[in-house]
Amino acid sequence: MLSYAGRVENPRPQPVPVRTGGFGGAAGLAAWLAGEAITHLVDATHPFAATISAHAAAAARAAGVPLIALTRAPWTPGPGDRWTRVPDLAAAAAALGHAPQRVFLAIGRQGLGAFAAAPQHHYLCRLVDPPAAPLPLPRAEVVIDRGPFSEAGDRALLTGHAITVVVAKNAGGTGAAAKLAAARALGLPVIMVDRPAMPARREATSLAEVLAFIHGDERGV
Repeated sequence: MLSYAGRVENPRPQPVPVRTGGFGGAAGLAAWLAGEAITHLVDATHPFAATISAHAAAAARAAGVPLIALTRAPWTPGPGDRWTRVPDLAAAAAALGHAPQRVFLAIGRQGLGAFAAAPQHHYLCRLVDPPAAPLPLPRAEVVIDRGPFSEAGDRALLTGHAITVVVAKNAGGTGAAAKLAAARALGLPVIMVDRPAMPARREATSLAEVLAFIHGDERGV
């Protein structure tokens, strides 16, 4: 059973049963695990989905269900990168400075409100779905697109909109890394938001490890 939060309007079809929506906190998830006789729980959420990951860890303990988290290694700066690391989105908005800039926000729609504190900048926001309400930013454009992205495409996007700085969450993986390669090629600075703290849990970095966990082969974990 695959569970979606329900924040994307048209998720890609999946080859397994799918449910959509919340569980009602850790207690609700624990009750659902028991009611569905779930034997294994895999937390494969976004690295910044701290709330559901905390709920999953608490629910797994309460229901006595073993849990594993499928995680992606965070991005690390390489030669030519101009990164400024910050702890959260509020710090990212502050790190933009006072002088107006043209900012590429690659953070999803939920975090846009943090940048209302810096209205002097022009923002280019890349979203999966069209916004249902006006953005909380007075000077903003929206581009609707869904990854994986290419370096050439992101380089064209950044140059076409005269972007001067990129703001990104350190999600890791390959699907959204193109913007970092594009920023490097163009010599643009990147404000990189560090991941939030996660609960203590067993973690895996590959599907093979997760499948071994499900099948009870501890040699693969």
